[in-house]
Amino acid sequence: MRPTAADTLKSSRKPPRSVLVALFGALVPLLAALTFMAPPATARTEAVPAATLTEVTAFGANPSNLQMYVYVPAAVTAHPAIVVAVHYCGGSGPAMYSGTEYASLADRLGFIVVYPSVTRASKCFDVSSPQALHRNGGSDPVGIKSMVDWVTTTYAADTSRVYALGISSGAMMTNVLLGDYPDVFAAGAAFAGVPFGCFATTDGSEWNTACANGTVIQTPQQWGDLVRGADPGYTGPRPRVQLWHGTADDTLRYPNFGEEIKQWTNVLGVSQTPAATDSPAAGWTRTRYGAIGDQAPVEAISLQGGSHNLYTYGMGARVLAFFGLTGGGTTPPPAAGPCKVTVTTSAWNTGLTASVTITNTGSSSVNGWQLGFTLPTGQTVTNGWGATYAPASGAVTATNAPYDGTVAPNASVTIGYQANHTGNSAAPTAYTLNGTACTVG
Repeated sequence: MRPTAADTLKSSRKPPRSVLVALFGALVPLLAALTFMAPPATARTEAVPAATLTEVTAFGANPSNLQMYVYVPAAVTAHPAIVVAVHYCGGSGPAMYSGTEYASLADRLGFIVVYPSVTRASKCFDVSSPQALHRNGGSDPVGIKSMVDWVTTTYAADTSRVYALGISSGAMMTNVLLGDYPDVFAAGAAFAGVPFGCFATTDGSEWNTACANGTVIQTPQQWGDLVRGADPGYTGPRPRVQLWHGTADDTLRYPNFGEEIKQWTNVLGVSQTPAATDSPAAGWTRTRYGAIGDQAPVEAISLQGGSHNLYTYGMGARVLAFFGLTGGGTTPPPAAGPCKVTVTTSAWNTGLTASVTITNTGSSSVNGWQLGFTLPTGQTVTNGWGATYAPASGAVTATNAPYDGTVAPNASVTIGYQANHTGNSAAPTAYTLNGTACTVG
């Protein structure tokens, strides 16, 4: 068959074989160099925009159609911690982001915040159904676990530093997450919640009136068995728990606070008798169980006269101290013996400086210390020396610097801070050293 004009045209366009070989030989090293230089498609810096609340879709198993929002700070650390912040009934992930300080704390400390968001009409998390109260049961906890897995994979997060906190419905979900996935979460903080399993229903209802009214009373063993039954094969360590409740809560009434304490002290195998009791702020009573210091197994904070809407800015720093994310380490300071605090202040129109001398009046050395005090209303710490101070106002904890953590018997250490004020430049009137009240004078 004779070649057509089209065949002739195609043939005329083919380069000689020698040209192709030479061209291929030149391209191979170029392509190799480009491949070496190109960042991987899954590079963590490209996963979501930095310092921006971002919705993530298709993050994994999500049987109840939750939405996932994530905040990754610009200065995210290598192998970051993960904090899951769970919203209240009627809320959302974006509302939790804008209404709490965890994103700004993440900017300072480099962890990643996950904000789960309910899509069901009630905007409440499922803490009632049998599915929710069992590991991999097929409800909200499964979706939240998938969010944690997505962040862990995408950002090579530290799986030993995954935490949950929540308000109201989110507090109840925090307790559920700690029960369902004790191997995932290292600690949790529940603001105005109820014990794990207290809200359980079998009729599809999301609301349990008896539990809300504080009339569901059980023994510590019974409460603990509910938690252990969520993942019956688990025998490893359990997450530490921080509990907050107001005495005047008329939505999830105050008896639930005591029941939570019974539950988690039983689960964690510690005494129901507090190891330490103090008042870190006016009207607050803080009890710690199983140990003293910021990372006790169970920490419970009761707010006298506090309503259901008890969460305020500044509490986030205390949550992170409990989690161990504020640089203080995970070993709580030992109990301090008798102590004395002497304070001198120098004030001007809108500011002041304070010099604080801590004296160990006991017979044993203090090895690692935290000084607690409450600033008068209107005062805000702007900088300090000799210690780190958090939060900047209200009930403040000053934690020793690396060079002044040991105070021998009858020895002293002096620290200080500068603060703004709005008219009241007085010094605090009471101090605690590692939870022990000090003489002031």
